[in-house]
Amino acid sequence: MDFDKVISYYSKPMVASEISTFSKDRWLAIHTMGRKRLFIRYFSRGKRPLKITGSKGIKYLLYKFQGLRPRTFYGSVNLYKNLEDPLELDNPNNIYRSTPTWDIDGSIDFWDKIVDLAHVIINELEKFGIYKSVYLKWSGRGIHIHIHENSISEDALKNHHPLDLSYAVVDFILSQAKDKVREIIRTTPSGERPLKIENEMDMKRVFTTPLSLHKQLDYSAICLKPDDLDNFDLSWADPWNFRHNKDWVKYVEGEADDLALRALDEAGGYFKRVGGIRTIIEGYKRGSGKTGKKRMLKAKVGRFQVMALLQAARYYVLMGDLEKAKSFGLNRAIFYAWAKYHGRYKKPRKPAYPPFKKEEHRKEFKIGNEVIFISDNGWFIIGDKEQSPEDYDKEVVYKISSLTAYEKAWKKAVEYIKHFSKEMLLDQQEFYEKVYKPIRDAFFEK
Repeated sequence: MDFDKVISYYSKPMVASEISTFSKDRWLAIHTMGRKRLFIRYFSRGKRPLKITGSKGIKYLLYKFQGLRPRTFYGSVNLYKNLEDPLELDNPNNIYRSTPTWDIDGSIDFWDKIVDLAHVIINELEKFGIYKSVYLKWSGRGIHIHIHENSISEDALKNHHPLDLSYAVVDFILSQAKDKVREIIRTTPSGERPLKIENEMDMKRVFTTPLSLHKQLDYSAICLKPDDLDNFDLSWADPWNFRHNKDWVKYVEGEADDLALRALDEAGGYFKRVGGIRTIIEGYKRGSGKTGKKRMLKAKVGRFQVMALLQAARYYVLMGDLEKAKSFGLNRAIFYAWAKYHGRYKKPRKPAYPPFKKEEHRKEFKIGNEVIFISDNGWFIIGDKEQSPEDYDKEVVYKISSLTAYEKAWKKAVEYIKHFSKEMLLDQQEFYEKVYKPIRDAFFEK
């Protein structure tokens, strides 16, 4: 589709209206189709975040970025109080709602299998009484399944962060559905893209807006309600003759409350797992050399685990206590993950979901120029929660073990730490800049 046709498509009143309705209070993104394919999130470099105000907003964005040839529009999974100040986008307290979303992706050759996976998730949600607030969106090579953000009531949000609840819902339902999902993936031939479903909920995630064009394929991101799914086929997503259900805006307030609170209790929220894995259940891509018969649940190991591992090794090399090293490593990883999102705020607002509490009466432990609090049990602590060796095993050992033998990783970490002077290991900033930072994205590869 050439750019003139793109402009013609987005000039349709219904298209502009649906994108505008979905995008209210969401951080927008644009994928361009020019010589350089760009992913744009700001009106200008480092300045005001992209957003839409009214149905004329699409026309303005197409005009403003016409030289780059916009093609696809995305809206954030979170809704914000303030979309003017770019710094506020890193502030969790700026988020007032979050849309639970499952991302199913695969090959067009086997689009019916994508629909089968969507049925599995819909059926699991129905078991928990959630149906009227659910809608689906054909994304181009897959389906996004959404629960309307307003189906989680203000009462449920009083003591919980919206992203914690939405993340937990997505992860919990995936855990409930994993056996059926794996069976569908197992029986699906390998395509050009692996069939997969994943939890992508995070602070800045975006998904295609309703009725946006796909970034490469000439499909519209049409919305469906669960009752539409049995009859869906790809012709519904034809940009010039699309079949789109405008009832995606409908919801029942409180319909998702019970599931959200149960999921938070059983699966855990986003902010306690920052830097941790996203649940992904996937198959193999055609031509990968795999038979396609074996499928896996893949856990992603990220910077959080590298930080925890290296901090634990740091403590062990300096102090020689393995159990306390585990507590220390997890404590420091949590601290840096928190600081990533909060550290730039000199005068933060009173948080709706405080990860820390005042520590006036806690014992202090000093390692070099770093002061950390310890509990009465002798473990390191943040807020009112101590980090035990068992917690480290769950959040670090288990996840690293999905990638490689943990004992091998531990041995390599200790060997790596021993290359540095004691003075450098005792200095918090030196450790971060010269020990952790150079290796944080390549530790396991190296």
